[in-house]
Amino acid sequence: MSAGIGLRRSLLDALQQAPLGAFDFLECAPDNWIDVGGALGEALRDLSQRHPLSCHGLSLSLGGPAPLDMAFLSRTRQFLDQHRVGLYSEHLSWCSDDGHLYELLPLPFTAEAVRHVAKRIGQAQDVLGRRIAVENASYYALPGADMDEAEFITAVLDEADCDLLLDVNNVYVNAINHGYDARAFLARLPTQRIASYHIAGHHDQADDLKIDTHGMPVKDDVWALLADTYSLHGVRPTLLERDFNFPPLQDLLEEVARIRQLQHATSQHHG
Repeated sequence: MSAGIGLRRSLLDALQQAPLGAFDFLECAPDNWIDVGGALGEALRDLSQRHPLSCHGLSLSLGGPAPLDMAFLSRTRQFLDQHRVGLYSEHLSWCSDDGHLYELLPLPFTAEAVRHVAKRIGQAQDVLGRRIAVENASYYALPGADMDEAEFITAVLDEADCDLLLDVNNVYVNAINHGYDARAFLARLPTQRIASYHIAGHHDQADDLKIDTHGMPVKDDVWALLADTYSLHGVRPTLLERDFNFPPLQDLLEEVARIRQLQHATSQHHG
């Protein structure tokens, strides 16, 4: 059982002073830290020596049309090795073509897209020298699908032989926005491929429109869905994601403690 928190620059000081045992691991985006020196680099080294570090990439554009950035992948491998990172994940989406789009765009749920992205995941795993996990994305439009999302994700995982980082908030947001049953969707995902979970807050634009923002506390419905996820697929390392609008660290640590409570309750129930 483990519950982690996202390593963000604005939380650096607070995380360095956090009480021992307040969280089990930290997760950072290597894209934001590779080649960072000075006081920031020193703070990262200090934290990664004291706490296990996982990494969640932002800019690989696994589903994109442009060739993968092999130099960046090599630098990422060095970073992962240097900080003894156990889990590296990226998004099952694309974010660049002729330059960076600064948006994670969904892939069409088609057999062609499965082959395209699986091949690129395979290339990335070869350069990184490790299995990676891909994260299910939130999406707001669905052009030209010939399968549904659960089929698409499962097909990619099988074809690429990689793992899944299951973002529970994204499942909730997509289920509301696209009118499907979140628990039924979760039940169709392959348990043995799930490496870890993410949980985050979202913005209620309307009853039938939720926006994945990572800028507020996790909502009760998403906590309930996390409990469902644990009972369906078992407890895995779970990260609280918060990207802006930061409250005092103590508020975030209370959410981390809530993850631990759910993990403990699941283990007691299934034990």
